[in-house]
Amino acid sequence: MLCSVVILNWNGTAVMREFLPSVLAHTTMPDTEVVVVDNGSTDDSLAYLHSIEGTPQAGQAHLRIIAFDTNYGFADGYNRAIATLDSTFTVLLNSDVMVTEGWLQPVLDYMQSHPDVAAAQPKILSYPSLKNHQQHPDEPVTFEHAGAAGGYIDRLGYPFCRGRIMNYVADDRHQYDTIADIFWASGAALFVRTEVYKQVGGLDAAFFAHMEEIDFCWRLNSRGYRIVCVPQSEVYHLGGGALAYDNPKKTYLNFRNNLLMLYKNMPAVQLARVSICRWVLDYVAALHELMIGKPQQFLAILRARRDYWRMRRSFAAKRKENRSLAQKLRTPLSKRIIIVDFFIRHRHE
Repeated sequence: MLCSVVILNWNGTAVMREFLPSVLAHTTMPDTEVVVVDNGSTDDSLAYLHSIEGTPQAGQAHLRIIAFDTNYGFADGYNRAIATLDSTFTVLLNSDVMVTEGWLQPVLDYMQSHPDVAAAQPKILSYPSLKNHQQHPDEPVTFEHAGAAGGYIDRLGYPFCRGRIMNYVADDRHQYDTIADIFWASGAALFVRTEVYKQVGGLDAAFFAHMEEIDFCWRLNSRGYRIVCVPQSEVYHLGGGALAYDNPKKTYLNFRNNLLMLYKNMPAVQLARVSICRWVLDYVAALHELMIGKPQQFLAILRARRDYWRMRRSFAAKRKENRSLAQKLRTPLSKRIIIVDFFIRHRHE
């Protein structure tokens, strides 16, 4: 099998009804399949999936279903599913992504002709902005927060993207239409070499959800592989499907997992400097949430800091392994400090 497109679902019948048809219609390259992994849903997801599995439409991709009896989370759900695959390439695709005609071809062609590329992503645009543009053609289509045109990490360990800094997303003016080496590719539409995915251990299940694809790409990067964005492929992402952007649980996971990722992967001297800065900045962020009347967000950041320290010891072996296997980063961390760029220099791209 050349490529398996793997979609993880949890209680997402409405989302699957809206977005899965585009995947089945446009994933038509030879020797490809669409695999929907149900992560222990308690709604009628499986009934819906089995109904379309049994009635394939002409010209559509083959649909295969893997059903788990429990919710393993984003990371371990994908790991368990990909462990069963023997395809050359795997695409981890969010259930709330609309793909476009021919979306697989440019990325797979590039990866096949560049064996040093272990992971890639398409250009990821905002599905809500597309719907708005269709109704109001003068309104632009914007990039989507989770990946945009490829991700990087700044000097303090904050992720950002071509087309997205902090919570600002830029309009797609075709300014990022060139293939580019990036530090991390978005888990919303992550192309990987299946064998390499398994070799480096896949996504870290201890993260449960959020930041796990950045941690995964860091491991790839530090072991000499390239990661690229191929914007000749475009997809549209709804975003915030499992957890809304302002959900305290999302805030907790993002803060905690970002710190765990830095601990796992940063060289010791750099980690010491960054940890001091982040201690200050995280508490400033928490106090800001409290001052603007969001006590649950304040508590989420405090819990994230607490649990990061509680979990560090259990990550020591992972850090030792990562640092022992690390080479010079293929794409280094950015020299930018995005909070300075965003809040002081007012630079939004």
